[in-house]
Order: sequence, then structure tokens, then C-alpha cells
Amino acid sequence: MDLTKRKNFYYVFSFIICFVIGGRLVQLQVINPEKFDKDAERNSVKTIITTPARGLIFDRNGRLLVDNKPSYSVTITKKEFDTNAIGIVCSLINVEPAFLKEELKKIEGTNRFIPTRIMRDVDFRVISFIEENREILKGVDYSIDPIRLYPTDFRGTHLIGYTKEISQNMLNKQQGDYYKQGDLIGTTGLEAGYENYLRGEKGYEFILQDSKGKEVGPLNDGKNDVKSISGYDLILSVDADVQKYAETLLEGRTGGIVALDPNNGEVICLVSKPDYDLNYFSGKLSPQVWTALNTDPNKPLFNRATQTRYPPGSTYKMVSALASLEEGIMKPNSTIPCEGSFRFGDKVFGDHGAYGSITIPTSIEHSSNVFYYKLVLRIGLDNWSKYGRILGFGDKTGIDIPEETKGLLPSTEYYNKRYGPKGWTEGYVVSLGIGQGELGVSPVQMANYTAMLSNSGTYYQPHLVKFLKNPQTGELVPVTYKKRELPIKKEYFKIIQKGMYLVVNGNGTGRSIRSSEVQIAGKTGTAQNPHGQDHSWFIAYAPADDPKIAICVMVENAGFGATVAAPIAQRIILKYLLGLTDESEVKETFGAN
Repeated sequence: MDLTKRKNFYYVFSFIICFVIGGRLVQLQVINPEKFDKDAERNSVKTIITTPARGLIFDRNGRLLVDNKPSYSVTITKKEFDTNAIGIVCSLINVEPAFLKEELKKIEGTNRFIPTRIMRDVDFRVISFIEENREILKGVDYSIDPIRLYPTDFRGTHLIGYTKEISQNMLNKQQGDYYKQGDLIGTTGLEAGYENYLRGEKGYEFILQDSKGKEVGPLNDGKNDVKSISGYDLILSVDADVQKYAETLLEGRTGGIVALDPNNGEVICLVSKPDYDLNYFSGKLSPQVWTALNTDPNKPLFNRATQTRYPPGSTYKMVSALASLEEGIMKPNSTIPCEGSFRFGDKVFGDHGAYGSITIPTSIEHSSNVFYYKLVLRIGLDNWSKYGRILGFGDKTGIDIPEETKGLLPSTEYYNKRYGPKGWTEGYVVSLGIGQGELGVSPVQMANYTAMLSNSGTYYQPHLVKFLKNPQTGELVPVTYKKRELPIKKEYFKIIQKGMYLVVNGNGTGRSIRSSEVQIAGKTGTAQNPHGQDHSWFIAYAPADDPKIAICVMVENAGFGATVAAPIAQRIILKYLLGLTDESEVKETFGAN
């Protein structure tokens, strides 16, 4: 065969091959596209993300506080959704078309192929309609998701916190891609603080679909599916009975209560009032409810136990006492004359009475103001600020919920920055000696401070969670927290403890709450409020000789600490230590001495 014939043969052969391939492509794409599209779609795989149950929450005695229940959610797979059905869907789930269009607009990239929640916690009528009208509701489906259930009358609103649908801003900022549009995320309290443990691990189901979107069955008989794993359970240190009782005592008032075990930092109760019903956030949160909560002038969303920043009044006097002892400014038996008033410059600072020359324990017992006006000037602002920080002020306590303020601990640097080096005088410092002025603290800081006073200077990080329970093995994993010794001699704390004992058991300002069976040591405080009635403070620990509870009660605009906050603290102490709800029950049980 010559060269010309050979070339012609290759040309013809190549033309035939191209013709065959081209003809096949025409058949696939032009003549019978529906048949082959149908075959391809029949083999399409739909990925369904299964939401794990959030971890449960129990109190220290194993009582279930937070559970889960099943709930129906409407989902849309954008790739399959026929936008002509927008009106039907909006009518079904009772939303405006603009809302649904905006939600669909957010679904981008690979999420277009995955069902996305559009409406949570719908009733069974909606599910029935979807099942009966799949032909006109392509891409519309439903899922069964767990939502929070609160099975008892325990509230614990601000310590438990709530979950909420993740915002677009949070989605954009997340590390990784765990969260999808419509997912719930812990937003406040323990729900937020332990989100990574509570949320669990998502599962995945792979479903074969036909051309109409009808599910044919699981891919590979479900062998490729990944099961979801429930989140870790939380075992709290909180005593549910004490918590409920404390909430009752603060009902109708505004304020915060925190009680700790001074031997380990465990939170026994944490109360903020006013509060709100966590059931609002279980399932579909009503926009009207959310608006009402955010615009309520009583600010029920605000955690007063950890976020307030009020002057603590006389409950802060022991900071100055410890500073003076540790710095050698005062000896254990040193005295300061208290004449009934104190003049500094052209201003006269008053007192409750004239006590003569008194020691530190007596100054605490009678809450002498003149004693601490004079003492803080001897100490100086820098030392006063230094020991305030040692005792936990001006910084977060480290409690294991995210809502916490550092408070405000004035210092030379603070005053220079705010007023300029020549814009303030020592007159600013005088008020700090009795816990007034620009000093700002929270109840959790004060409870932590009280615990350190009672245990002679050991800081235990306040915490609500004792154990994490592994959902697969049932193993209880203890949670570790910080501990440190304060750089203050133990014997100086004994002097403070004597004064706090006399406040209740001597002739002090808290003697009205003296108990026949439990010796309480404490300190009253009445903080001036330029915007209304004074705030009522009381800190205490008990039993005085072997503390098992340290507590702070703060009631806004309630007047004297001795008349409002102190009786509340006493009742909580009796409830926790004796299981009784007031002093009369104690007398009935044990008899009066």
C-alpha cells in the first residue's frame, strides 16, 4: 500500500470513529436526554445531617434539670426547590415571602445540595401537608431535631443560659465548618460556656433519590452512614433545692445571690432577678418575646450575679484591714480613735457613732467608718489597690460561664487617666476606705472574696460544673480548676474572722440574724446609690468555725444591708446546712438555746 492510500485509510477510519462518538453524544444530549437524566438522577445521593442530642444537665444530687425532646423542623434543599412554591411554603409556616427569600439567599455553595432548616418547632399539621404534597413541594422536607426541655420547676435561668439559632455573623467567624444555617448554639450561661462539650457530634445519612426527588432507600444499605453522638452531660455543683429557695427569697426584687463552698469553689446557688422563662428559647423563639425581653426596663436578660458593678459599701472594709496588717501599718492589737466623724480638707465624713480607740475586730463588728477613712489614707491608694487585686477585684473570678464583669478597682493609673495627674486628690481615696466612690464589684466577686476570708486565704476558682459525663462510656470526667494561696499571712485572716464573727454574734450590725444552731460570721453593707435608694449587701460564711458555705446577697435599691440582704443570706444558709427554710423551723426542730 503506497503512502497516499495509507493516508486516505487513516482519514476514513478517523472520520468513522468521530462520527460514532458524535452520534452517541447527540443521542445522549439531544435525542434522549430525559431518559439519561432520569437514570443519572435516579443514582443521585442526598446527604442528610442528623443533629445530635445536646448533653443533659444534672444538679449535684443527680436531679435532671435540663432534658431534650423531639421537634419537627421544615427544611429546604435549595438545589431542588421550585421557587414557584414560595407562596405555598410561606402560607404553610406563616412567614412573609421576603423572609423566605432572604433565608434562601443565605444558602450558598455546597449547602445548596443539603437540607437547610427554615422553620423550627412546627406542628404535625405542617408535616402532614408536606407528606401529602411532595409533587408540588420539591426540595421541601422536614427533620426531627432535639430541642431543650425543662422538666421541673427549677429555673436557674442565668446559670443554665439558653440556645439560639446561630447568626450569620457567628457562622462567618466560626473556626471549621461544624455549624450550618439554622443550627442551635449555646448563647449564654452554661449552654455557651460548655458548648463544645454539650453540642455532640453530627451524623450523616446518605439517601438515594429518583428523578422526582423521591427517596429510593439508603445508600449501600446504610453502611456508609455516620451516627450522631450525643453531647457530654454536665453534673453541676448546684443544689437545686437551695437554688429554688434562693430564687423564691429574691422574687419581686432586683439583685443577685451567689453561694460557694469555700473549700473547693463549687457554686451552690447562683441567682439573678428579675429573670425569664427558658422555655421561650426552646424551639422557635417568638420575635415579639425577644423584643419584649430586650426592651424590658428591668433588664431580665442581664445577669446581676456576675455582671453588676456596684460599690460594695462596708463589706469591702476587710480589704483595707488585711492590707494594713500585711504591710505592717497596723499590728494585731493596734487601735485607731473613732470620734464619730472625720474631717478631710473642708469636708466632714460622718459615722454611725463614736467608738473611741478600737482594734480591727471591733471596727468590723460595729462597721466604723471613721476607722477606715483614716486607715485607707495610712495605707495609700497603691497598697489599697494592690490588695484589692490580690483578693480578686478588678478582674474576673474565672467562673465557668461567659457573662462576667471585671468590675472596677480604682488605682493611681486609673485616676490619672480619667482626671489627669492634677485632677484628683486624696479626698477621692477617703470614700474608697468604706467601699464607696468609683469602686465597682459583682456578687460573684464578693462571694469569692468571702470564701477566701473564711478559709484564710486560699483562692479556688468558682465553678458550676463538677463532672462531664461521657455519652458513650458513661465515664465521669472531673473538671479541674485553678487554686492558689494568697500572699497574706494566715494569722491576719484570723483577726478578720473574729471581727466578722462579732458582727453577727456580738453587738454588731448583723446581730438580728444570729442563729441558735448555726454560728454565722458576716458583714453588712449599705452602698450609696446616686440614682435612688441605697443597695443592700451582706456577705457571710457558716459554720463560723468550719465554713461549708460562703455567700453574697445584693439587693438593689433595698436600703440597709442588715434589714434586707442579711435575712435572705441567713435563710439560705439554714436551708443548705440544715435543710430548713427559716429560723422558726430550726427552733422547732432543735429547740431554742
